[in-house]
Amino acid sequence: MLVPQFLSATRRTLPIILRRNIGICAPALQKASDPIQQLFIDKVKEYRQKSSSLGGKLVDVNPEIEKELASELDKLAKQYGGGEGTDMTQFPTFKFTGQDH
Repeated sequence: MLVPQFLSATRRTLPIILRRNIGICAPALQKASDPIQQLFIDKVKEYRQKSSSLGGKLVDVNPEIEKELASELDKLAKQYGGGEGTDMTQFPTFKFTGQDH
């Protein structure tokens, strides 16, 4: 009963979604067309290279920025239950007690 409605809705919306996604991705796949865009791409590549040479850390950082970063990470750890030895980049594991059905 719901299957024909679902298929009809899918037939109507899928082309719109695909057209929109291709429209968004197409400029990203093209080469830079103007000098400012090319300069931006060059700077991003340069930053990525510097960051990877430093082991993924911030580039051109001063003590004030390091202090601010540490305070923001502490705020996040307090707000979301992180602490010493807790890896905040991993999805938490949940243990449910009760009957298995």
